[in-house]
Amino acid sequence: MTSSTTPALVRFNALEEAAATAALHEACASSAWGSKLLAQRPYPTVEALLAASDAAMAELTAEDLAEAMAGHPPIGRPKPGDPTSAREQRGMAGASEELKAELLELNLAYQEKFGHVFLICATGATAEFMLGQLKTRIENESEGEREIVRSELGKINRIRLTRLVEEGNDA
Repeated sequence: MTSSTTPALVRFNALEEAAATAALHEACASSAWGSKLLAQRPYPTVEALLAASDAAMAELTAEDLAEAMAGHPPIGRPKPGDPTSAREQRGMAGASEELKAELLELNLAYQEKFGHVFLICATGATAEFMLGQLKTRIENESEGEREIVRSELGKINRIRLTRLVEEGNDA
């Protein structure tokens, strides 16, 4: 992570509002989160953008979190044709059919219990790790799980924003 201004950050700061809104929506489907970040442009550094993301994430309501989670496919089922989803879930590539089946079954039970997909920062995580986290987290109470989801979503948003403003790639 860098605390300097990058060419990609300069481009992001200069985007027309509609284009910046679209770029932020690719990073996180919460319109409240995106609006808060959009309102604070221009960002002097990548770190300032990430700090604004963290602050906006902390303020999201349960409804805002639900909107954000709606933009995430279930673990093990990345959105077809979506390179971000496929890249983030790369750890599922070598999973056995048995592990994938168990993950799907637990995903459905989790979704039934909490009313949303199991959300985890999957970047760099193995299928086994994600399954272990799912087995642990399905036992949580709703309020505690919502705060874990907020934390995981914050990690995902940081990775996606960093990719957007350091590498210049789409989130």
